[in-house]
Amino acid sequence: MSLLESIKDEINFLFSGKGMPYEKVCIMVAMVISVILSVLMSGNFAKDAPVAIIDLDNSRYSHELISKIDASEYMKVTDVINNPMNIKELFYRDNAAAVIYLPRDLEKNRYSNSDDSIGVFYDNTNTALTADIKQALNELIAIDNSVNAASTNASISLNGRNLFNPAGSTSNAQTQGFLFFFGSMFFVFATIGMVPRLRMMHQLDGILMNGTPWTLIVRLVPYIICLLTSQMVGLAILRIWGDLVFSGTIIAFLTIQLLMAFTIGMLSLFFGWTAANPGIASSRMILFIPGGFILGGVTNPLTHLQSWVVTVSHIFPLTWQFHFTRDIIQRGAGLSDISSEIGEFFIYIAAVAIILSFRFYSSRKNLLNKKTPPSVAVL
Repeated sequence: MSLLESIKDEINFLFSGKGMPYEKVCIMVAMVISVILSVLMSGNFAKDAPVAIIDLDNSRYSHELISKIDASEYMKVTDVINNPMNIKELFYRDNAAAVIYLPRDLEKNRYSNSDDSIGVFYDNTNTALTADIKQALNELIAIDNSVNAASTNASISLNGRNLFNPAGSTSNAQTQGFLFFFGSMFFVFATIGMVPRLRMMHQLDGILMNGTPWTLIVRLVPYIICLLTSQMVGLAILRIWGDLVFSGTIIAFLTIQLLMAFTIGMLSLFFGWTAANPGIASSRMILFIPGGFILGGVTNPLTHLQSWVVTVSHIFPLTWQFHFTRDIIQRGAGLSDISSEIGEFFIYIAAVAIILSFRFYSSRKNLLNKKTPPSVAVL
């Protein structure tokens, strides 16, 4: 076969539909990267990052200070609490990027030539999450001290503390994110071709006629066991070899991961349903896996994204994955601490189950229509 014939033969295969539709995928990837992601990730700084304040002084000066913080383009005060409480609870569900602690007698010390300090607790699950907040707070306090220098020698200082990942270890951030991303990606590669494979083996029609969606879903169990085992092995390596801090409980983690695996598996069945063969089905992984990795807070801090982008990103399963792992693994939350987010996740699971069931029963109806001979009019 000559070189020209080889090229012609490969072009014919490329457009035959027997393999990966690269001619479509390459254009789609280019459009996603150049158009959609440029819009979704247009922000490169923290804009109105959520900040909670524990105001134990509850004075006129503390109220003025809170107003200045809220007026900053980098921060938005979402909660003001006047009682002591567990700081970590304010970070659950990514509700706060920082918590500012205003101590008692702050105003009194401010105007009595007594130095005082303000405590700031930063969420360091992503090392770039609070960089702009730190700079903005330092500038705000410096300006306040310079304004007050003419009437008093007292000054206020910031005492910051990085929580959840104080050393900025990649084992607690990027490496862990890639562990769940690649694990989910290869789990989809293993399962997304299930329906096309059953169709090619002439087993799908029997399942559609005599089974239920659960007949397909239970086939995911061996793959889910492999996925959960691989995740535990990966986390164990990061704990022993690296600097992973696992603050939550194994039971809470495995419970969420089991639900997550079934959800990703059901989406895998849905997206691969109409593919002609497992090879074509595999290319559809890009439709629902990478989006959660890009917008889930691993590659880009959530404070750099528009609020609507964070909301819309929950259509991708890995967005839920990273929200839950930050809360359970790094922040040490229990299932009751994130019950509201779990309730929202159950709604998401129900929606996925509904669309898969609709696909199943629609295929059964089409199959019955094909097997039922058309009625013949009697003259």
